[in-house]
Amino acid sequence: MNSTPKCYNDLHFIFIPLMAPGHLLPMVDMAKLLARRKVKVTILTTPLNSIRFQSTIDREIQLGSQIQIVHIKFPSVESGIPEGCESVDTLPSMDLMSNFYIALCKMQNSLENVFEKLRPIPSCVISDKHISCVAEIAMKFKVPRIIFDGTNCFHLLCNHNLRNFNNIPNEGKFIVPGMPDQIELRKCQLPGLFNPGENKKLNGFREEVREIEEKYSYGVVVNSFEELEEKYVEEYKRVTGYKVWCVGPVSLSNNDELDKFERGKKLNSNDESQYDKILKWLDSWPSNSVIYVCLGSLNRATPQQLKEVGLGLEATKRPFIWVLRGAYGREEMEKWLYEEGFEGRVKNRGFLIKGWAPQVLILSHKAIGIFLTHCGWNSTLEGISCGVPLVTFPMFAEQFYNEKVVVQVVKNGVSVGAQSAVHLGEEEKCCVVVKRENVRDAIENVMGEGEEKEKIRGRARKYADMAREAIEEGGSSYRNMTLLIEDIMSSDRCTTIGGTTPYTTLMWHHK
Repeated sequence: MNSTPKCYNDLHFIFIPLMAPGHLLPMVDMAKLLARRKVKVTILTTPLNSIRFQSTIDREIQLGSQIQIVHIKFPSVESGIPEGCESVDTLPSMDLMSNFYIALCKMQNSLENVFEKLRPIPSCVISDKHISCVAEIAMKFKVPRIIFDGTNCFHLLCNHNLRNFNNIPNEGKFIVPGMPDQIELRKCQLPGLFNPGENKKLNGFREEVREIEEKYSYGVVVNSFEELEEKYVEEYKRVTGYKVWCVGPVSLSNNDELDKFERGKKLNSNDESQYDKILKWLDSWPSNSVIYVCLGSLNRATPQQLKEVGLGLEATKRPFIWVLRGAYGREEMEKWLYEEGFEGRVKNRGFLIKGWAPQVLILSHKAIGIFLTHCGWNSTLEGISCGVPLVTFPMFAEQFYNEKVVVQVVKNGVSVGAQSAVHLGEEEKCCVVVKRENVRDAIENVMGEGEEKEKIRGRARKYADMAREAIEEGGSSYRNMTLLIEDIMSSDRCTTIGGTTPYTTLMWHHK
């Protein structure tokens, strides 16, 4: 590795991730990558959230990285959230999401108190856009605030263009304006900013986040790589004038099996046993033969919908791993699995995981032939990075955008046929949106023999190679992280001791 400029050692990057697995884990991965570049990194989070990644940070420290975790109290009780619930996936009900956002705002004083004590003085703060109080903190301490966007430039460009588009029809398809490719969507497939649900408090919060994001950010780091969506990266930069650094796929920071297995969960003796079972089971199947199914850490599919997914898997007659989170409709699903005989019928070829799963470890195994995913960007990019073709089953947020990236831009997967988003907390209104036949047919459209199927698998392998090259020294994401460091270094205390550079010269305003 090239020698690190001495000035890098004076930099101190602060990371403040949103307390939800899909937001927390990629920010931790990026923090690790940055710390490996010989800059000091501090991750600010709550005690219960730090348990998810403490062991991997300990290993980074042992390898010489200047990285640390500093705890802040999560104001759960005073925000109307049960004590011990410090992340979105631990909320007993999605009805508490508005309370969760209130708690994020109440964190401001605690965060400011930590900032006062941090040494070296912070050079930059990289935060999730949903923790909007960080904008005020950054201004108070005169440091640039960079947004970590856990999605991609396709999503950012879509949202930017739609905010300036006044003709979104309520029914039928429309063409998203200003996109490099012809992208057709329905209003019912759009994120909550354009397709709000019934929770008015959440809608107001979305607007507030958007306004602060546009006005009070120095730039945005994106968990993507330029080769994946080159036209969208360039177009987003062009139409906004924003500073954008694509630094992903950050999940590739997990180099060995232990890192992959412990990503998101502290390993205990029961987990070690599960680890051995998973690997032994996967080792028993030929290459590219196993279907991996996971609908995300916030999976809110109803039991009726999950049953259809299970019956579709059964109909393929292929081996599969199915991750069932177990939080929503758990009793009904348990009854169906056991009393109605599903688990017994598939026991010789179906591996059910009822809870957390080491997804990166599973996807990187040679036996995995396809990934049925909800199209959260972390999962989508992890599948791409591992060279696994995708079957897309988007549900909410920006997931229908991500489906377009897979099916239309990268062309390494097929859609299962979902037609509309299902808002968190409103799942019972749409019990079944995809039938078992859709699941079976989509899987068969990728697995097995045939020229078109081989093309999909070939593209999947090609983009996996590109992903690995991007993150390695000399790759596009590696270079972008260097540019990010040097950008902060050029305007930071590294050259202006004591932070004398006026913050207004660092601010990046929406044009």
